[in-house]
Amino acid sequence: MSLELAVAAALFVGVIAYAVLGGADFGSGFFDLTAGNSSRGAELRTLVDHSIGPVWEANHVWLIYVLVIWWTGFPESFAAAMSTLVLPLLFALLGIVLRGASFAFRKYAATLAQARLFGIVFATSSIITPFFLGTVAGGIASGRVPLDGTGERWSSWVNPTSLFGGAIAVGTCAFLAGVFLVADARRSGQERLADELRVRALAVGAVTGVVVFAALVPIDRDAPTLAAGLEGRAAPLVALAALAGAATIALLWTRRYAVARVTAVLAVAAVVSGWGVGQYPWLLVDEVTITDAAGATATLQGLLVAVGLAVVVVVPPLAYLFRLTQSEEWSRPGH
Repeated sequence: MSLELAVAAALFVGVIAYAVLGGADFGSGFFDLTAGNSSRGAELRTLVDHSIGPVWEANHVWLIYVLVIWWTGFPESFAAAMSTLVLPLLFALLGIVLRGASFAFRKYAATLAQARLFGIVFATSSIITPFFLGTVAGGIASGRVPLDGTGERWSSWVNPTSLFGGAIAVGTCAFLAGVFLVADARRSGQERLADELRVRALAVGAVTGVVVFAALVPIDRDAPTLAAGLEGRAAPLVALAALAGAATIALLWTRRYAVARVTAVLAVAAVVSGWGVGQYPWLLVDEVTITDAAGATATLQGLLVAVGLAVVVVVPPLAYLFRLTQSEEWSRPGH
């Protein structure tokens, strides 16, 4: 593997990690938004707070990781994407900021009206953030980001590939979060809530699966380079995503929630990996390849050293944090 591809692979590992870990985080907002009024939805919202409370900011480390590697290792393509796709990126950033602030403020609201307001902002921003990040991916994958940064500010992300990309991002996040929340409810002894969430997660999974495969039709016309990759080298990953998604639905149906979380993660990772493999070797589709977009050799070497250090310094504490939040002690009421 060449130096450029090694750095690109490290970059895409971060994309997958953010899609899986951050996706489960963002997707909880969908269930918060649809939980019902303050009385009917109290139990579910408490579960959401308890489940994502320890990790909701930690997951953004992967977004920072991706951005730093991209602008350092492939600076010209990063500048082009930031210029052309500035609007959806700003909307996504606004969603991240509002989501974090409202999630924190909701806990300390002085009145029920304030708590409701912050809850609506939290839930809504949890949906719009992955949507706009999905449109960014669609704009890049459909070849609408020229290397000189002069792409259209609106049509670069308001197009079939981007809109389907946004919808798929929202759906996969919600599905992943639903599977995780069902397992958390079961582990904490909330069987009634687990059954209720199970039905919602099944519905979200079915709809998301339909959207993912329905998107292949417009993508074939709107993003032919990506479509050719999905039908060719990425076809095994597309098939894996379908099988893992179907297995997750079957496991939810039979109430095997712990195993369903594994297959749900596999399904989302396969969807994201399929996009990356499908557009290979392009970094900006139809504009510049990974090799041509790479920065100086010394910079790429330094990045790989930094990635190695990050694996040692960052990954173990994160793994321990996730292990703690999945422990039986943490699942007990009052913790």
